[in-house]
Amino acid sequence: MSAPAPQQELPRPGGFPEIRYKRYVPKIGPSGLVLFSGITLMCTLGLIRVGQGNLERRELEREKVWSRIHLIPMLQAEADRDTYRRELAAKEREAEIMKDVKGWKAGESVYNSDRYTTKSYVVVP
Repeated sequence: MSAPAPQQELPRPGGFPEIRYKRYVPKIGPSGLVLFSGITLMCTLGLIRVGQGNLERRELEREKVWSRIHLIPMLQAEADRDTYRRELAAKEREAEIMKDVKGWKAGESVYNSDRYTTKSYVVVP
């Protein structure tokens, strides 16, 4: 006995329907070129603004430095007046406290030099 011959499967009459293997995504939004151009424009404008901000910040810093340079003499004069007033008040307090001690000279330097030295401590009244 012989085996029957194999029967081959064939497509149905009219064929099989087409297989959809592509994505059919509708075109929504701007194209890639438009997006790339927009991002490039935004980055360029941002860098320009950063550069302008750096220039303005540098100018403000220069102005602040020059204003401090011009204020230093006035502030130094004010500090000198304050120091003189405090030393005068300290000398008067010292004279009042030591008035009963014979030979005491108020305000006399404790150093063996004629050179002026500022006080290294703050006297709080």
